[in-house]
Amino acid sequence: MNGYRKKLPVVLLLLVAAILPFLANNYWLDVATLALFYIVLAQGLNVVVGFAGLLDLGYAAFFAVGAYTTGILMTVYGWSFWLTLPVSIALAAVVGVIIGAPTLRLRSDYLAIVTLGFGEIIRLLAINLSITGSASGIYGIPRPSIGSYVLAGQLDFYYLILVIAILAVLAVKRLGTSRIGRAWMYIREDEDAAEAMGINRINMKLLAYSIGAVIGSLAGSVFAVKMSAIAPLSFSFTQSIMILLAVVLGGLGSIPGVVLGAVLVITLPELLRSVEDWRYLIFGIALVAMMLFRPQGLWPARYDAGQAASGETEAALSGRGDDDVNVDAEKCNA
Repeated sequence: MNGYRKKLPVVLLLLVAAILPFLANNYWLDVATLALFYIVLAQGLNVVVGFAGLLDLGYAAFFAVGAYTTGILMTVYGWSFWLTLPVSIALAAVVGVIIGAPTLRLRSDYLAIVTLGFGEIIRLLAINLSITGSASGIYGIPRPSIGSYVLAGQLDFYYLILVIAILAVLAVKRLGTSRIGRAWMYIREDEDAAEAMGINRINMKLLAYSIGAVIGSLAGSVFAVKMSAIAPLSFSFTQSIMILLAVVLGGLGSIPGVVLGAVLVITLPELLRSVEDWRYLIFGIALVAMMLFRPQGLWPARYDAGQAASGETEAALSGRGDDDVNVDAEKCNA
């Protein structure tokens, strides 16, 4: 019975998301679609920042990699949108490793500065390379198609990004409750202790960067075909901050919290449009107040007994003793 009660809010949320296009006008449908993009991006960044504790101020770079890879392959080489996705994923994973490798020994402010620099490098490359259209960007990106049906309307892209958002949430949830997810959390809490326990922190950090990059690149690929035009301005430092804000606002490491944070970051400024001159001031004051009175986020992460039980099962299969299992369970509940 408890399992059904836990699943009921999820089912209701999916039902609302499915029927929302039939209840909203075109303007709010665009806002909802943008919120779904941010849900995908924020879940990818949640792997890096929320799970592994690696502060990343240049996450929009992965968003740009996916968008430009799809845009170039479709406009220059005439590829199908669906064929560009594996290339976009592979390239983003490589870029994630390239960005992650120099930061393995860095922490705190130094890590933030380096990731910020990499994000700006990607943006500047997009501005200066001719294949990316320089500062003007890439225009005339074809619409994707499924058989003879061309995805061109608002409704088509809403449901496309909704499916990707659901897959991203499910994938991140599975990662968070897996052995890999627990290894990330140990690294986040105490990197030296995690290494002493036998966790390969280098591989785990690179894996976090790569998985976060892959999720961001998927959102970028869909963004490119939805807008049919991309430019470096769409992947600025401000975008990275907005994505990070969604993660922090919802709760680091919290999957439903990140979803809530992404929705609020997009919808609140739109709801305040009636006070055009003051809306960003009000939005900023609300964020500061929230950080003061609820710094753990609106929906902080919680680790239940099921996650600890999963750790016990994996420990038994790997031959670890009861003492090690108890340590894992205590850390998951901490």
